[in-house]
Amino acid sequence: MNKIATKVTDQMDFFEGNDPVALAKQYGTPVYVYNERILRERCRDLKNLVTYPKFVVDYSAKANCNLAFLQIVKSEGLEVDAMSPGEIFMERKAGFAPEEIFYICNNVSAEEMQYAIDAGVHISVDSLSQLEQFGQIAPGHEVAVRFNPGVGAGHHEKVVTAGKKTKFGIEPKYIPEVKALLEKYDLKLIGINQHIGSLFMTGEAFVASIAALFEIAKQFPGLKFVDMGGGFGIPYKKEFDEAPLDLKELGEAIDKALYKFAEEYGEQITLRIEPGRYISAECSLILSEVHSVKHNHEKKFVGCDCGFNVLQRPIMYDSYHGIEVYRGSDVKSEQTETVTVVGNICESGDILAKDRELPEIRKGDILGILDAGAYGFTMASNYNNRLRPAEILIRENGEVVLIREREVLEDLLRHQIALKNV
Repeated sequence: MNKIATKVTDQMDFFEGNDPVALAKQYGTPVYVYNERILRERCRDLKNLVTYPKFVVDYSAKANCNLAFLQIVKSEGLEVDAMSPGEIFMERKAGFAPEEIFYICNNVSAEEMQYAIDAGVHISVDSLSQLEQFGQIAPGHEVAVRFNPGVGAGHHEKVVTAGKKTKFGIEPKYIPEVKALLEKYDLKLIGINQHIGSLFMTGEAFVASIAALFEIAKQFPGLKFVDMGGGFGIPYKKEFDEAPLDLKELGEAIDKALYKFAEEYGEQITLRIEPGRYISAECSLILSEVHSVKHNHEKKFVGCDCGFNVLQRPIMYDSYHGIEVYRGSDVKSEQTETVTVVGNICESGDILAKDRELPEIRKGDILGILDAGAYGFTMASNYNNRLRPAEILIRENGEVVLIREREVLEDLLRHQIALKNV
């Protein structure tokens, strides 16, 4: 293999001695590739974030819910949250006990709520009407409530999940109504939670939000836990040496806030975070083959087989993903050029990288689309009736194993019913 642009994966030793061109040939493209060692390191980063003794990390499985992935997270001693019955189902299959699952629902039916109740998991509701629904279904039950303290943060308006412009959580001014519903249905409030948004790279907003959340918690004696949320970011521009989130500095600030709250609350209750992206993003990339290089008027386009059915983040959030280039021959790229990297979906917005400065790319090259482990496969689709890709895992010893089979055309017919008379 000829390394055309491999700075990030070289620094991380991502492939553990494996040849990405050979992996692409063996498993086909596009293919999600995961590194077990990096995943475990990210789990441990957050487990060791603070010294507060009753601190729990819940992995936010909406970022990546692959079964093998969840098994590794479980083996690292993390707990998990869920946003749907499907996530609860997968988490149970991965070995999480009901008490290790925190179901954070949003605008769900009574049937879905009942599923979570029957599963025996901890449940949070995020509106007065959902709290009323829960009370009608399960009077006398334990419940948690999601609040919106008014502090939001995130890399895009679509992922800011607190503040004045979001659907999530209950405003603190409705605390009397919350207490009235708890009393009406004899519900025991065991926890409160929040989530301010996704991908913050400095900790100021998070620390401010937990201070506001703790003020709410003080109005509810007897809580078992407070969930502070997640949103911990990762540097997507590592090829330009973008600085990572300063976990040491953030951890010290959080630790100080946790001990202060425990003293004011009168006991050390369990305090939780629920990161998704920080744990999952950097341990995965997508290998994609270049099938076309062309000029269209003033622009040069590099066309590959990673459409937005495989990775939605660029079209959904205008997100940046670094791109590496691997070549199966000894031919070098003598120059860099400005290109737009696109996928194979019939949409003009199917763009992975717009006007990106990259080494000269040739047809047949393999691209590595970096930091794809969070909101990558979990948002994949069959748009254009394209098949969802395989997923492979590089174990800590360098062994490569298949953890999800590539779909085949017959999978497109599953659950469809043809007409008998046309």
